[in-house]
Amino acid sequence: MNDLKSVPLKAPGRGRGILDAVKNRYLLRLLVDKEIQVRYRGSVLGILWSYIKPGVQFLVFYIAMGMFLGLERGMHNYAVYLFSGMIAINFFSEGFGNGARAMVVNSALIRKIYLPRELFSLSTVWVALVHFVPQIAVMLLACFLVGWSPTFLAFGSILAGMLIVMMLSYGLGLIFGVANVFFRDSENIVDMLLMVATWFSPVLYSWTMVRDTLYPWVFNVFMLNPLTVAVELFHYGFWHPTLRPEDLALSASQVVPHLFSFWTPIALGISLLTVLIGDLLFRKFEGNFAQEL
Repeated sequence: MNDLKSVPLKAPGRGRGILDAVKNRYLLRLLVDKEIQVRYRGSVLGILWSYIKPGVQFLVFYIAMGMFLGLERGMHNYAVYLFSGMIAINFFSEGFGNGARAMVVNSALIRKIYLPRELFSLSTVWVALVHFVPQIAVMLLACFLVGWSPTFLAFGSILAGMLIVMMLSYGLGLIFGVANVFFRDSENIVDMLLMVATWFSPVLYSWTMVRDTLYPWVFNVFMLNPLTVAVELFHYGFWHPTLRPEDLALSASQVVPHLFSFWTPIALGISLLTVLIGDLLFRKFEGNFAQEL
């Protein structure tokens, strides 16, 4: 009895946040498998939708922006440029969008049993990664077809871009996942953020258009967006190694100044800060999830 009295008491329903999620890797794998099976249950094409959806989206944007508006005429291998930015945004959109809805979608499990609830948010990022892999495969195939000659820095930029997207989508998923438990209007805010994410990042256009058109301080704010940096890292990793020597002299082919020495560390720091804030909010309010859901 004396030993029991010495055990510190904890508020029910509260855990250690991301530490518990990482510790329970087996449960994380189960949730990822469950999510994938539920999503494609009864589907004829199954995981092939991971190829079809981004493919259709790419064709629409390429025809509208590349052909009709003529962006492909001022940028060599515009198709590679466009798709490399799109897969970064799609990765973010799926991880963030599903993460923001994870608590509500899994409300039945949260009410009935206790398990580290941050697992639900973390699993959405891993599911997004599973769907991201086929798009990377298509991207690599396209790059090789147009003469891709990557360097170690190109591979490193791709990995850094992935890390930024994963941390940012996870952190924002936690923040809006908590908000969505108490205010269901948060889903509409998330939808609007995802809608503008493509246009506020240099996916369809070159970053030089922002620099040359808007004020310098606006460009700095533009670069403070971690998604902008992630997209440019993907461009450097996939698109830049496909350019010919004469293409590198074009304005649209320039690499963002101080991309690796300044903007990438800033983007990583902002993304990490987002995760820490999300984890703090999640741990503070998760004890009320069951009764609110």
